[in-house]
Amino acid sequence: MDKLITDFSFGIFIWQALILISIALWIYCLIDVLRNKFEQNDKIMWILIVIFLPLLGSFLYLLIGKNKKIRLN
Repeated sequence: MDKLITDFSFGIFIWQALILISIALWIYCLIDVLRNKFEQNDKIMWILIVIFLPLLGSFLYLLIGKNKKIRLN
């Protein structure tokens, strides 16, 4: 019975860690979108993508959206 409890506890820990990481990633991406400038309606598009598709939208923003920011030099 002890082995079952420790295995179950470890599984819950893994799920909780994944959920916390995905929430942190979502918040980071949302703040990054709000703080930066984009061309035309890209900012609104990225906000909607990140809000309505939290995990997938965050990964898409990191892969595609970060390169679309307007550089202020």
